[in-house]
Amino acid sequence: MAGSVANSDAVVKLDDGHLNNSLGSPVQAEVYFPRLIVPFCGHIKGGMRPGKKVLVMGIVDLNPESFAISLTCGDSEDPPADVAIEPKAVFTDRQLLRNSCTSGERGEGQSAIPYFPFIPDQPFRVEILCEHPKFRVFVDRHQLYYFYHRIQTLSAIGTVKINGDLQITKLG
Repeated sequence: MAGSVANSDAVVKLDDGHLNNSLGSPVQAEVYFPRLIVPFCGHIKGGMRPGKKVLVMGIVDLNPESFAISLTCGDSEDPPADVAIEPKAVFTDRQLLRNSCTSGERGEGQSAIPYFPFIPDQPFRVEILCEHPKFRVFVDRHQLYYFYHRIQTLSAIGTVKINGDLQITKLG
């Protein structure tokens, strides 16, 4: 059952990627993700801290334009929640853009990467590891870049948002 998106009642436990039973019975967990559908929004209990990571496994759509994984300070739309880090894969340019947004202002974007790791219709694994003073981002277990914190209160970063041209197969 681990990694399955067929069971929409599955609940994922963020710290160890553990799925509970198919009935969705509550268990002691850091994070509950009731459905792995895109667009996706889930809560990170206690927020981020050095040593904590977010794992997203999925499959890129067959004809993708882009997808993004955002770690935010809540899920507010109006005013928009602060975004601590938002990697965005853009397939037309083969770029992995990343940025933040605090108090409605976008930070200075970054785009330099050694290679573009995503392939249409293929699986991927993204890990965002929180360290002091930066996030390290791995794709398929290879470090791709780091991104210095622009939000200093790490515990406020309590939401994962995923949207775009992908299917989510596992969160942890």
